[in-house]
Amino acid sequence: MDTLSYKTISGNVQTANKKWFIVDAEGHTVGRLASKVAKVIRGKYKTNYTPHADCGDNVIIINAEKITFSGAKLSQKEYVRFSGYPGGQRFTSAENMLKDHPERLVEKAIKGMLPKNTLGRRLFTNLKVYSGNTHKHEAQQPELLNLDSLK
Repeated sequence: MDTLSYKTISGNVQTANKKWFIVDAEGHTVGRLASKVAKVIRGKYKTNYTPHADCGDNVIIINAEKITFSGAKLSQKEYVRFSGYPGGQRFTSAENMLKDHPERLVEKAIKGMLPKNTLGRRLFTNLKVYSGNTHKHEAQQPELLNLDSLK
């Protein structure tokens, strides 16, 4: 009897079957969209998921300006950034950020759900966010991803 017939296969960049997906953010809540997209980018929905490798897919998010917040977060939530100088702490409300830079708002939410290490920074490059319906990744032939079907 061959006892070594079952081997655990560890996924890596060469064996990762990377796809391109497109997500329409219109009508979705920021946190729920971010958590599901972060799982897709990380590759957790795949059977060959490996925690230490980039086995996830590439995701394009369109209509970032039409995303919603639950409760009173649109007016109460604040984003903080720091210039590095004394007194250089700056605050921006979610309402102003959604008006001025909706792409940054979605990117910040998703980046916060990725690992805080070199792998997380590498995975973040698999995300592309755009305001409006147009994007420049038609050559990759992205498939439409329905976030409601993901758990």
